[in-house]
Amino acid sequence: MGFLAEHGTFRVLTREIIDSSRLFSCGNPDLDEFFMKDSSNYAEKLLGKTYCYLLDDNPAIILCAFTVSNDSVRVDQLPNSRKKKINNAIPREKQMRRYPAVLIGRLGVNVDYASKGVGTELMDFIKRWFVQPDNKTGCRYLAVDSYNVKSALGFYEKNGFRYLFSNEEQEAKNSGLPMPMKTRYMYFDLLDVLER
Repeated sequence: MGFLAEHGTFRVLTREIIDSSRLFSCGNPDLDEFFMKDSSNYAEKLLGKTYCYLLDDNPAIILCAFTVSNDSVRVDQLPNSRKKKINNAIPREKQMRRYPAVLIGRLGVNVDYASKGVGTELMDFIKRWFVQPDNKTGCRYLAVDSYNVKSALGFYEKNGFRYLFSNEEQEAKNSGLPMPMKTRYMYFDLLDVLER
């Protein structure tokens, strides 16, 4: 068992929780502002749903939070070599132009609990959550637009995520975005969880 399982309670991050909690900081001002100010509006507009773990001993402390929404991994826009890499994991008769995914739109761990393995434990929870039989939707992949900084990219790589494009230049060209990119699109195949 990990720290979250032993010391945390999983909840939807509501305006009531935000108003009754201590200020949440994961060390990234953009993420902090989203979780504390924008996440409830985001949910009201059906753009994503935010969840959190609260500390059992003091529910005013948010240990970590994340937002999920629907997405797809679009192979029809990939260069042939990258398209083959994705499609090789899918039986030929089931191959599609895009595959269902859940986007982890935001993810943050309270800076006071960052050295306890909370981020990896949270990622493991999210992976298991979307392969459980009571999951309300089918999805093959988890996806993330990771901040294009070494620490964030390294976290997702360590947790089994792969880059959709082989390099940043290729992703910028195919996405029509300027260089340097602010984020990199990465994915995780949920079949890897089922096959463990």
